[in-house]
Amino acid sequence: MDVRLRERLTAIVGERNALWKPGDLRSYGYDASIERALPEMVVLPQDAQQTAAIVAACREAKVPFVARGAGTGLSGGAIAELGGVVIATVHLNRILEIDDRNLFAVVEPGVVNSGLCAAVAGRGLRYVPDPSSMAACTIGGNVAENSGGLHCLAYGVTANHVLGVELVTAEGDIVWLGGKTRENYGYDLLGAFIGSEGTCGIATKICVRLCPLPAGSKTMLCVFDDIDGASQAVSDIISSGIVPAALEMMDKTATGAIEEFAHAGFPVDAAAILIVEADGPDDVADEITAAVRAVCERNGAREVRIARDAAEAARIWKGRKAAFGAMGRLSANYYVQDGVIPRSRLPQVLRDVEAAGAREGLRIANVFHAGDGNLHPLILFDDRVPGELDGALRAGAEILEACVRNGGSITGEHGVGIEKRDCMPLQFSPDDLALMRRVRATFDPDGSCNPGKIFPTSRRCGESARRVERGEVDPRVARAAGAAF
Repeated sequence: MDVRLRERLTAIVGERNALWKPGDLRSYGYDASIERALPEMVVLPQDAQQTAAIVAACREAKVPFVARGAGTGLSGGAIAELGGVVIATVHLNRILEIDDRNLFAVVEPGVVNSGLCAAVAGRGLRYVPDPSSMAACTIGGNVAENSGGLHCLAYGVTANHVLGVELVTAEGDIVWLGGKTRENYGYDLLGAFIGSEGTCGIATKICVRLCPLPAGSKTMLCVFDDIDGASQAVSDIISSGIVPAALEMMDKTATGAIEEFAHAGFPVDAAAILIVEADGPDDVADEITAAVRAVCERNGAREVRIARDAAEAARIWKGRKAAFGAMGRLSANYYVQDGVIPRSRLPQVLRDVEAAGAREGLRIANVFHAGDGNLHPLILFDDRVPGELDGALRAGAEILEACVRNGGSITGEHGVGIEKRDCMPLQFSPDDLALMRRVRATFDPDGSCNPGKIFPTSRRCGESARRVERGEVDPRVARAAGAAF
C-alpha cells in the first residue's frame, strides 16, 4: 500500500485504530466461510465522519475498501479479496435511541444483534430477526446480507424490520435512505441497499423496527423416523394455513452432534426432528400446537413433545443455535450452503442433497429453516485430506443446481459474496445481471466498494461454458459455480 495513503488513514483514525502489520491483518483475512484473503490495511473508525473521510481517501487513491462487522458471514462478503482497506465497524457500537412509543431504535452498525434484543426486552419489546449467530453478528452485517433467523417465518427478515439507514456512499458522502416512519415515498433505494452486501456503501446508522414481545409462546419438538415424513409435515403445516413463529428441521447427523454438545434433549436415533414455536396468548398458542400435532401425526411422527416450561424451551432453542458449532465434533471442517426451495419440494431436494454427498464420499448434516424452505446443508470434510475440499465445493454447487432446478434460489440469507458469485447465472440471465450491475454502478460508479462480490468472474464462467461445449454439463444448468467445474 502507498505510504501516503497509510499515513492519511492513520491521521483520520489514530495510530491505535490503524493496523497494517501482518500479525494484525491475519485476523481480518477470513470470515465464517471457507474463503481467505488478507487486506493491506485495517482501519477502525469512531463515527460516520471518520468513515466518510476514509472512503474519500481510498477513492482518491483508487484503492478498494470493504466494510466488516463481526466476521460471522458465510459467503466471503467481508473478505478483501483484492487487497485494499478493510473498514471495521467495531467502534460504531452504540444504541443511539430507543423509542418505545413509536416502536423503533436507532443503532450504529457494530451493535451486536443480541445486545439490541437485550436492551429492548426490559421495555417489553424485541427486534425480531435472530440469526443463529445473533450472540456475535452485528446489525450492520445483518443489513448487508438481509439476514433471516429462526423466528422470521411469521415476522419477516431484516428488510421487513429496517425503516431507514444513514450510509456513507462510495464517493464519501453521508446520506439517509428512509427514516423513522414506515411510509417513505419515491424510489425504494433503501430496499436496494438492504442485502447489497456492502457493494453500495457503508451503513453508519440504522433505524430498526421494534415489535412487542408476544403474550406467550409454546415450543414443540416433533420426532420422525422418516425424513420424508418430516419434510411432508412441513409442507402440510404451511399449506393448511398454519403459520408458526418458527419451524426448524434437522436430521439425525445434526441432532447427534448437537446433543453431545448442548444436551438439548434431542433424540439421537430419530431420522429427523422439527422444532416449532407458536406465539400468542395461551388459547391461540394451544390452537396452533394442536393443529401442528395433528399434521405431524398424520405424517408419521412417533412423538410430539411440548416444552413443559421456559427452561426446557430455552434448552431446545440453545440446541438449534449451537448446530454449526457442534459440527466440529464430526469433522475438521464444514462447508455450509444456503439454498432456498418451495416447501413442497423438500422431500425431493433433501434426497438430492444426500445424493450429492454420496457422490463425493462426504457426510452432509441438514439444519435449516424448514418453514421458509431455506436449506443449510453442512458438507463435512477435512482440508488435510487431498481432494476433500474440492469434493465439498462440487457437492455444494450440485445442491444449488438442485435448488434452482426445483424452483428455488441460490441463497436465502447468507448472501452471494465470493462463494456463490459464479452460481448467479444458474438463476439470472445475462440481461438480469447487466441490470444489477447498472444498479450497483449508480451507487458505486468506480467499483471500489467491496469489489469482486456478487457478480460472476469471467475465468470461472468461461470454464463452465467450455464444459457445456464439450457436452459434460446439461445446458439447463450450464451456468454453475466454477468450483464445480
